[in-house]
Amino acid sequence: MIDHWYKKRQLLKLLSAKHFVSGEKLAQQMSLSRTAIANHVSGMSDVGVDVYSVKGKGYKLASPISLIDESLLKQNINNRCFYFDEIDSTNKFLLKHIDDLENGDICLAELQTAGRGRRGKVWVSPYASHLYFSMYWQLEQGMAAAMGLSLVVGYSLTTVLTQLGVDGLGLKWPNDIYRHGKKLAGILVEMHGQADGICQLVIGAGVNIAMPKTQQELIDQPWSDLLDLINQFDKTQLAILLQKQLCHDLGIFTEQGLTPFINGWRDFDIFQGQQVQISFGDTIVIGCYQGIDEQGGVIIEQDGVKKCYLGGEITLRAAANK
Repeated sequence: MIDHWYKKRQLLKLLSAKHFVSGEKLAQQMSLSRTAIANHVSGMSDVGVDVYSVKGKGYKLASPISLIDESLLKQNINNRCFYFDEIDSTNKFLLKHIDDLENGDICLAELQTAGRGRRGKVWVSPYASHLYFSMYWQLEQGMAAAMGLSLVVGYSLTTVLTQLGVDGLGLKWPNDIYRHGKKLAGILVEMHGQADGICQLVIGAGVNIAMPKTQQELIDQPWSDLLDLINQFDKTQLAILLQKQLCHDLGIFTEQGLTPFINGWRDFDIFQGQQVQISFGDTIVIGCYQGIDEQGGVIIEQDGVKKCYLGGEITLRAAANK
């Protein structure tokens, strides 16, 4: 398995999204036969990487890819960093080892075979195309103290992306980051523990960086990525900055709760002041969206009366135009 991924990484580093590389040149540099090169290229599609093959020209990546620099990552993060070419889920890995972790420990992967989003939705996870990131955090105050934490994570990620020059960002309650009105990133926070004891958290984030064309048809909602900024920063830098920002912001959240982040959240809130629809069970509520409260709930105004709604099964969307 190690040799399998070593060859794939070696090939990807030699390929380019700007020009074709001949099979002969690849074979020489990798000490493989032309047939072996063709087989490796063919296998790339199995992990979601698109490679153009043109007779007489050779091979070229359909879009840029970005591999984590494991050495640079570990040099810049004081916590433990678990890094994999392939894993079922970075969240699952940390949950499996949850009793051996410390605040700020992270897990990253180039490919997830069972990436998940909120409410069990599949997160499309092609190899080396996006950021798949999970971090451990512990709250001594118990599970109740975790209310609103996913909102802080969204704010932290948006803060980092803004620092890196990403424009058009917005936050959608409770755990989505949008760019130019389309979903760019998602967050999944999973809790372990008792209501009145220590709450252990695994915080997962997936960020679309360069979506391969063959993977686009697998997504059932409008999406965005960072392909237009691919040369502005790399995935390793994003991971390092995100880990540090989360440690900083979650430290504040642990001491002060959600209140210090409400104004920052409002600055990015895509629904602020708009007519929205929330649904839970068979109930549908339509009203004017007034942001979030100190518990992380949604504030809806109807006929001049404001009411807060809070819960994991609530769905929020823009109200349909009449």
